[in-house]
Amino acid sequence: MVYSTVMKIILKKRMLTGVIWCLGLGIVFGADGGAAGRTASVSKVWVADKGDGTYKNPILYADYSDPDVVRAGEDYYMTASSFTCFPGLPILHSKDLVNWTLLSHAVPRYPDASFDVPQHGNGIWAPSIRFHEGKFYIFWGDPDRGIYRVCAVRAEGPWEEPLLILPGKGLIDPCPLWDDDGNAWLVHAWAGSRAGVKSLLTVRKMDWQATEVSRDCRHIFDGHEKHPTIEGPKFYKYNGYYYIFAPGGGVGQGWQVVLRSKDIYGPYEDRIVLHQGSTPINGPHQGGWVQTPSGQSWFVHFQDAGPYGRIVHLQPVFWNDDWPLMGTDADGDGIGEPVLSWKKPDIAGSYPVMTPAESDEFSEDGLGLQWQWQANPNPVWFARIRGTDYLRLFAIPLPSAESNLWQAPNLLLQKFPAPDFTASAKVRLVPEQQSIRGGLIIFGEDYAAVEAAVENKVIVLRQIVCRQAERGSREIIAAKRPLETDTIFLRVQVAGPNAVCRFSYSTDGNVFTLIGESFTAKPGRWVGAKVGLYCLSEAGSRAGGYLDADWFRIE
Repeated sequence: MVYSTVMKIILKKRMLTGVIWCLGLGIVFGADGGAAGRTASVSKVWVADKGDGTYKNPILYADYSDPDVVRAGEDYYMTASSFTCFPGLPILHSKDLVNWTLLSHAVPRYPDASFDVPQHGNGIWAPSIRFHEGKFYIFWGDPDRGIYRVCAVRAEGPWEEPLLILPGKGLIDPCPLWDDDGNAWLVHAWAGSRAGVKSLLTVRKMDWQATEVSRDCRHIFDGHEKHPTIEGPKFYKYNGYYYIFAPGGGVGQGWQVVLRSKDIYGPYEDRIVLHQGSTPINGPHQGGWVQTPSGQSWFVHFQDAGPYGRIVHLQPVFWNDDWPLMGTDADGDGIGEPVLSWKKPDIAGSYPVMTPAESDEFSEDGLGLQWQWQANPNPVWFARIRGTDYLRLFAIPLPSAESNLWQAPNLLLQKFPAPDFTASAKVRLVPEQQSIRGGLIIFGEDYAAVEAAVENKVIVLRQIVCRQAERGSREIIAAKRPLETDTIFLRVQVAGPNAVCRFSYSTDGNVFTLIGESFTAKPGRWVGAKVGLYCLSEAGSRAGGYLDADWFRIE
């Protein structure tokens, strides 16, 4: 379709009235705290609950990095790192530690204007979540600013504004402990890239309300000799011991360490309680310990799965002589190995199979909770008009001097949900100027997309590929096709174990034609690859035009 014809369509079609639901995130919350009108979902590509009283790992085949978990009554809540993606600090909910739903986000936008543009790998690192005296608390370390915390009476929110309780560079991975003697403490690690030292754990006093932390501190464990890169500490008190659960050895091939002492400042004994062993689960570490009301112990942790991100596993925990052992000790060496399948936790009652949402028909107010932007959200990037059945993404110009999409803040993305999946979308490109483009993207330090774009006043379909995007590399056009319509069905098939992607398109939604070359997804900075939608124009161009997405489906 030629550009002039499309301009006529703009004047005639979809003259809309309604309310643009912004609220910063495009999310409207109902009385139950969840996104209004949304129902529980079950993934078509990964379900951990096997339906026979057992589960398989990972319980979440998605990038919930550095998970921590807490129980409040009979409910379980999990959070994870979100770095520069917003809304940030996801809050997941479960009744049985196996079936999880995405409940809310604790940080809608970062309290620093520098995050209005992407800061890949920065921002919210390795949070801890606790329930204390009727309130939920989440602590995290920003490696460039210090230690923050937020709190809320309900996990659904509203959450208070982030409070910087300990300014400083290189302070990461904080976890609180409210002691039974009336003292409150905070343990944290150090980022070598900012502090100049790592493999060191430090304890400080904290006030009871968690509003400030002492600048005086004591280093309580040095992991350089036995557990290099020890980090991610989680603080507990149990059976008269202070315990610190902390991973060592690095993300890819590390292990889980437990420290214990009768004194808060040590000396601490150390023991490896979980490692890969003979299993395919590399680097099983960094997570949280939780007990069920019946007294069972469980450990939630991640595994680095490359382009799929840091996926979440659940291990049974057994105690002997006041030491935990995670998983099973298959070879009798006293160190646990991850289980691939196990009996579900002993929980009173039965609960339905549920998973975090993936597909979106764009028929609800606002955006689904699975979506994140690459920076602080801006309400002019999109509109969900009540009474319509599509999401409108506006053609926002790229930041000046950018040669690719690495620094584009308005990419609307979600996590990979499984090793094998297909993502499809029905979209319609409506240009109001000649540099508009939009489509379906696989995004990481390398990225690729199938997009509709205006070239010489004509809309074409093309596959684009950009390798080493973080280094400023330019995109290449791997394939191009003419288009006779402004509405197109776009699809990408992702196949494990290496996340090989093949893009295709259709004009009728039934017969799809491959386009371009196969593409191997790459992770982003500390995050897995993502899939989603975008609409952009060239840097320096005037604003105008949009992409309407009727639906986005994971199958």
